[in-house]
Amino acid sequence: MAEDMSIQSYLSQGGKLTNPTNVPPRYRAELMKIMATFVDSELAGAAGFADVINAAPGIKERIAAAKIVLEKTDNAGQVLRLLGEFGADTARYANSHPWTARLPRNAPVGSSRSEHDMRLSVLNYPLDGWVDAVVMNLSMGLAVGVQLDELTRISYQPLAETIRGIAPVEARHVELAEEGLARLIEQEKTPELTVSLEYWRPRVAAIFGEASSGRFEQLSGWGLRHRSNAALLQDWNDRMDAALTRLGLTG
Repeated sequence: MAEDMSIQSYLSQGGKLTNPTNVPPRYRAELMKIMATFVDSELAGAAGFADVINAAPGIKERIAAAKIVLEKTDNAGQVLRLLGEFGADTARYANSHPWTARLPRNAPVGSSRSEHDMRLSVLNYPLDGWVDAVVMNLSMGLAVGVQLDELTRISYQPLAETIRGIAPVEARHVELAEEGLARLIEQEKTPELTVSLEYWRPRVAAIFGEASSGRFEQLSGWGLRHRSNAALLQDWNDRMDAALTRLGLTG
């Protein structure tokens, strides 16, 4: 960065920051929020799938669910280490919230349990058996893919690099979900799948926030965001529609 260039100008022109020591306070706060949301969501997601491992109909499905739990927990740990560089107490973080806690199944779309638990709102809803868990894994997995694409371009380079390593792991979770849905369709579970799609699709859509957000311009200027909420939501809807078409489903 040139000596006469402000950090704001540097970031707005695509500059990258590489460690906590040169991060401005407001940028730091937003970056930590982004990382905490990722960590909390991965831990909450892992906890939810841990509860349905034994509901899986066969050994192959149980292995897939256990793999998702293991890898989501590991993904959380990778980003948590970055949070530790900003002063987060990583030793107690994993036990800082009841990750298995959920709202009632009929709670309104977009509901949150706690302002201190940064998980995405969709992860506040309970899973209802194996079919429901597979549908949620596909729907949310595709949304995670959209969000990770955004994070690979973030201006804090250590996080971008970490996410580039995590993205293929999360993509494999989507593949496992598609494989699981295909097996359920073969088992004539389509009516149950349709009910679950109707439940989860609006709840996943809600995590992208309002179509027009006043914060986007500021975050974009810092290189913390690149696409609007509306663009991210459309990307996810396109991916969902493509996946459902491949499976012969609608939702």
